[in-house]
Amino acid sequence: MGMSDFYGPADRKESLATLHAALEAGITLLDTGDFYGMGHNELLLREALQGGRRDKAFIAVKFGAQRTPDGSFIGFDGRPQAVKTALTYSLQRLGTDHIDLYQPARLDPGVPIEETVGAMAEMVQAGYIRHIGLSEVGAETLRRAQAVHPITALQIEYSLLSRSVEEEILPTARELGIGITAYGVLSRGLLSGHWSPDRGIAAQDFRNHLPRFAGDNLAHNLALVESLRSLAWERSATVAQLAIAWVLARGADIIPLIGARKRERLAEALPALDLHLTESDMTRIEEALGPQAAAGERYGADQMAMLDSERTSALTR
Repeated sequence: MGMSDFYGPADRKESLATLHAALEAGITLLDTGDFYGMGHNELLLREALQGGRRDKAFIAVKFGAQRTPDGSFIGFDGRPQAVKTALTYSLQRLGTDHIDLYQPARLDPGVPIEETVGAMAEMVQAGYIRHIGLSEVGAETLRRAQAVHPITALQIEYSLLSRSVEEEILPTARELGIGITAYGVLSRGLLSGHWSPDRGIAAQDFRNHLPRFAGDNLAHNLALVESLRSLAWERSATVAQLAIAWVLARGADIIPLIGARKRERLAEALPALDLHLTESDMTRIEEALGPQAAAGERYGADQMAMLDSERTSALTR
């Protein structure tokens, strides 16, 4: 996402080099969205996967987000005809005959999930999609979708600072045999260990609008991060590696999505695969950052209102 949108300008040459470095390191899952730069990210992946690299990649695409020319979000479209149209454009931009995992970015409240998944199931039968996924939906929606067609994965934010998934959604996904692709594992950079209170944010960076990066919330959240630094140092790891390893330790059915935009950040993230946390480590992390430790919601009020996943968890809190 960050190679095309939301975090300010990105270096195209460095983006391509980072994607190639990831593939060479054995990373296979490349997660994108047709609304990341309004097609820019899919075209970037197309370029990165030239030269026979497509067969090495498992491409996941999110769709359905509706945006204006200035980048504003104006809703989501999960109608069957919109599903098929969005898929057609993505196949063309990516230069491929199939997408490995296709998933609506959010639930369209005006369209029954059965209709959206039903349209994707038709595209599975036609060979254009290999697997169906969902993103940021609650437990009830998961069950309804699974009744139409097997759901392979649920993409949802999950990190040491975002843990509402643990209440109902994760148990339901496990009951149904649905894997989790966890985004935001470094909480938009808060858990990277590189953020500081006086760090400037570019005007185009959407973190300007995220409550966790505002005022006292930011100070509180960065203090939580500092409580992890000593444990990371004891394990000869960085804070980012510790945060990624924590997500990995939550279960073999959880795949952390790493939003590295540069090769140096990719190189920092990869050793987390070999950082195996002990029960003592997990206990100490839990003592430092419990489920409700973060200050501020993960999105602004307008974006939170679009999350079927948060509407579900809010009922249990």
